[in-house]
Amino acid sequence: MSFQYLSLMETPLGPLAIMADERAIQAVQFVDDTTPSSLPESALTQRARAQLKEYFTGHRQAFDLPLAPTGTPFRQAAWQALCAIPYGETRSYAEQADRMGNPKAVRAVGAANGANPIAILIPCHRVIGKNGSLTGYAGGLNRKAWLLALEQGQIQP
Repeated sequence: MSFQYLSLMETPLGPLAIMADERAIQAVQFVDDTTPSSLPESALTQRARAQLKEYFTGHRQAFDLPLAPTGTPFRQAAWQALCAIPYGETRSYAEQADRMGNPKAVRAVGAANGANPIAILIPCHRVIGKNGSLTGYAGGLNRKAWLLALEQGQIQP
């Protein structure tokens, strides 16, 4: 991944890094290190930061940003399926695989979701275990639980 621009922002869940090239967001990731970067911000990373701030304060349910995650065609399809899950709703990995037309690909869907480079904007946090349990989230299950609670109106920002 070769990004040219970087914005860092504080969130209720810790710092986020927003990375982009000239045309699209390439990654959004929770980070531990908030040391200032030598990379500049861009209008796009600043717009993403503003939209994420609105999301974390409960004022935004959908994002209007160009996204360009890097991945295999299967991963791209899995991430597109994630974007179809409405705000405040969840799906199981099996439901996601089924909606992708590949009901036996549950484990592959889980792996694709785990490799999602664009946290929150591509909402992999909305996928849960078949029995309703919270399973797998690169940002940690505590963050996944918080994001779901925010979207379901259980947290007042």
